[in-house]
Amino acid sequence: MIVNLKEILEIGERQFMAVGAFNTPHMESLRATIDAAEQLNLPVIVQFAQVHESWTPLEYMAPIMIKAAAEASVPVCVHLDHGETLEYIQKALDLGFTSIMYDGSVLPFEENIANTKKAVEMAAMRGASVEAELGSMGKRESGSGDADPQDNAQKVYTDPSQARQFVEETGITALACSFGTTHGLYKSAPQLNFDIVREVRRLANNIPVVMHGGSGVSFEDYRKAVAAGVRKINYFTYMDKAGGTAMAGYLESLKTDDPIFFTPISLAGLDAMKENVSAAMKVFALQG
Repeated sequence: MIVNLKEILEIGERQFMAVGAFNTPHMESLRATIDAAEQLNLPVIVQFAQVHESWTPLEYMAPIMIKAAAEASVPVCVHLDHGETLEYIQKALDLGFTSIMYDGSVLPFEENIANTKKAVEMAAMRGASVEAELGSMGKRESGSGDADPQDNAQKVYTDPSQARQFVEETGITALACSFGTTHGLYKSAPQLNFDIVREVRRLANNIPVVMHGGSGVSFEDYRKAVAAGVRKINYFTYMDKAGGTAMAGYLESLKTDDPIFFTPISLAGLDAMKENVSAAMKVFALQG
């Protein structure tokens, strides 16, 4: 059942949970995510980030993602993650995405507002929802590399007072906030400031808050995030790592003279990603 971001976050609000948002830039990650959601009977968001364009063109994945969402037995939102230009956002909307994220977090505040307002107008014409970002985690969404929140000089935490103005002027559905997470693999445990999340919710009309860099966060911190008002958690790096580790293990299990075929290797990765996604979804729904 395909839905937009507003509809799926309303489910999260009613059930007092965070909806998992998983990047699916290839068939294996998409199947792993949809299958896990259906088995757990939980809503889910499948995402494609603009930086994944070099891996698989959006034109290839969009029809598959939309078809999988429409045929799923659970609510599924098809979301553009970190759309950096209005032109790319329009492409996603034209292809049928039900939600987009405009990421103007590196721009001056007023320019971010102006572009986000344009994105909201564009999305409204398609019945789609909009997520935007205020503050910066310092690293872009690439699904690889190390994250060290202790010495990331580029990190800019979200100002709740600015968030109120931003939400009021743009009319967005959800706000990605910087409160201590970072994209990539963590070298050390992140130090999260949940007061930022609570203040953003209090000042900005109870806007659903999005956690980016959600991979690698402790179960206890996930619980605190949900309690503070996080309703969408972006997750990719650690599911991608789980798939890669499983594929490496499969190759190591082969005998020296065994033929190497791509399909069983990819299926080993798919199964591992599904297991990893399932575990994450249970935690986000406070089930495990």
